[in-house]
Amino acid sequence: MVVAVAILGVAATLGLARWYLGPRVATYEVRRTDLVQSVVASGRVESPRRVEIGSALVGTVARVPVDEGQVVTAGQILVVLDDTEARAALAAARTAVVQAEARVTQIEKTGLPVATQSVRQDEATLLNAERQLVRTRELFDQGFLGQATLDDAERARDVAQSQLDAARVQEASVSPHGADYLVARTALEQSRQAHLDLMTISAPVGGTLISRDVEVGSIAQPGKVLLVLSPAGVTWLTVEIDEKNLNFLRLGENALASADAYPGQRFPAELVYINPGIDASRGSVEVKLRVPQPPAYLLQDMTVSVDIEVSRRPGVLAVPADAVHDAATATPWVLVASGGRAIRRAVQVGVRGTGGQIEILQGLKEGERVIPSTETSAQAGGRVRTA
Repeated sequence: MVVAVAILGVAATLGLARWYLGPRVATYEVRRTDLVQSVVASGRVESPRRVEIGSALVGTVARVPVDEGQVVTAGQILVVLDDTEARAALAAARTAVVQAEARVTQIEKTGLPVATQSVRQDEATLLNAERQLVRTRELFDQGFLGQATLDDAERARDVAQSQLDAARVQEASVSPHGADYLVARTALEQSRQAHLDLMTISAPVGGTLISRDVEVGSIAQPGKVLLVLSPAGVTWLTVEIDEKNLNFLRLGENALASADAYPGQRFPAELVYINPGIDASRGSVEVKLRVPQPPAYLLQDMTVSVDIEVSRRPGVLAVPADAVHDAATATPWVLVASGGRAIRRAVQVGVRGTGGQIEILQGLKEGERVIPSTETSAQAGGRVRTA
């Protein structure tokens, strides 16, 4: 009986002590740390452009030596058309090349020299006709010749002038900038172009084939897209940011991104474009980030998550965000464990860090201990014991 009473007495004493000293609570120490504030959003992988590849001719597909998703190099063969019908056209094109080359050679070697010589001869003929006209007019004025002879001399001078004008036009036509020469040269180039093997379609640039809509036996024709190529080069991330974060964004800010398919693998990116307009229906703004070294697994249109670093604050006072009450309002406060009591104290907060920390601008000192909001047993003004 005495033992039982003693036990009850000890229990009552301990309970009274706990009531007097207050509940035991966990606390955070106010420390200095480096805070990084970031804006988090999601978006998609985007290449600068896509190249749609088709055929310049109508033909039956004989071979497709590439697959969707394959990385190709510039000049690599993508599609080969059946060239049975093209062989006859190729032979005709080769003949046209020979004829066009002969025409250009004829103009350069024969046409132009002959035209130049003709101009010189006609110039001499005109000079002689003009001199003859002068003598004839003198004799006519002296009465030795009649009107008919003078008319013949004037007509001969006019004919010589016309022949010289025609010769000069012909010389200009076969000169390197003349019409006949340019026509012949154009025909030659067109014939040589026809000599190219248009039955083979090659990659214009290196990149990744993201779409293949052609099989052996398909009919290729102008305007029909056979393959879509995502060129190698700069990779972009297109992201929609809530407009309330627009004031934090600056060109050149660093970011860390990860593909939703590989959440544990992060890669760096840089903010390079902010759309000047706002999407009113979603309250967001489009931004683009450049990926300087995209990982091999990053594919077109992949969904990505992006943390854009908008502020870095080294060596600031900070506490875990769950220690600050009403942090989003104009009057945030904390419970400070001091002298065995929980003391409510107003604070001024700064940036929120990516690690769940929040900057304290005023109201706390380094080394003080604050009580997290999860400790519901702690009341402002009440006694507490720190764990």
